Amino acid sequence: MSAYILRRLLLIVPTLLGIMLINFLIVQAAPGGPVEQAIAEIQGLAVDSTARVSGGVGEMAGPPAGGGAGESKYRGAQGLDPEFIAALEQQYGFDRPPWERFALMIGNYAVFDFGESFFRDQPVVDLVIDKMPVSISLGLWTTLLTYLISIPLGIGKAVRDGTRFDVWTSGAVIVGNAVPAFLFAILLIILFAGGRYLDWFPLRGLTGDDFDRLSTLGQVADYFWHITLPVASMVIGGFAGLTMLTKNSFMDQIHQQYVITARAKGLTERRVLYGHVFRNAMLIVIAGFPGAFVSILFTGALLTEIIFSLDGLGLLGFEAALKRDYPVMFATLYFFTLLGLLMNLLGDLAYHAVDPRIDFETRET
Repeated sequence: MSAYILRRLLLIVPTLLGIMLINFLIVQAAPGGPVEQAIAEIQGLAVDSTARVSGGVGEMAGPPAGGGAGESKYRGAQGLDPEFIAALEQQYGFDRPPWERFALMIGNYAVFDFGESFFRDQPVVDLVIDKMPVSISLGLWTTLLTYLISIPLGIGKAVRDGTRFDVWTSGAVIVGNAVPAFLFAILLIILFAGGRYLDWFPLRGLTGDDFDRLSTLGQVADYFWHITLPVASMVIGGFAGLTMLTKNSFMDQIHQQYVITARAKGLTERRVLYGHVFRNAMLIVIAGFPGAFVSILFTGALLTEIIFSLDGLGLLGFEAALKRDYPVMFATLYFFTLLGLLMNLLGDLAYHAVDPRIDFETRET
């Protein structure tokens, strides 16, 4: 198994490099980079402050529009001093060619030097660490509750296949699979957060304003009071797929020859189900836990964090994309992609731990 782990770890390097390169090229081709964002803010400030600031921005901006500054490659830069534009390019690192910027970025990321945010004036690592608890809370509780609901429900549907229970629960699964989590979030706000009907839960934040003044028990209660609706919306929107995966896995195992043999020996149905079928059927479900957690943590919580104003990694990435904050965008992409690749390896190890008969080293690569 050690040789397989080593091969997978070595494969992470070109995979991560390819993902970063593709995203780097896409972002470079997109309009509205950080230099243009800075120019837009400056021009907006100049327009808003014309009546009361006579020389602040004007002295920095250089010649007026059409005053011989020449055409600029940046939208909205007409009229700004070319030397000022060059200073902006140097500030954001755009005075270098793209290939050199990419090589420098990868070299820094290899030693986990993620630089500083363009627009927050903070190290990217500090920003990620500051936002991490919110996203981990959402991802952890959502994953745990999804598994606690989906596995028993999937087993029940497999055992009672074709009964009324299976039919009625299939309706809930269809709704959960068809409606995205953010629509459930909006519905829960309307119903329970003062949107139109009840006002039982807070609308924003992970804790209340008086959180620090509460007792330990009060802080726990306040935390769960705030996180109830966001987690509920994500669980409702995510349990359907895992439920059907559990059911289909059990259905596939129930009709295997070893189950027929166990029943022929006189074993009780409960002993057959949980003593023989459960281990084989739950192999793919349990082993997929690391990947499911990463998926919920870094992708599924994006719109939920925005809707409930939760200051987590999803909201951080969304704001970084709007402001073209490249250090935050690429650093989080690098970190999350690396974590996802490691979790895929951990999922394979979980397969082997659940069923030692699975040996990845014997596969042809």
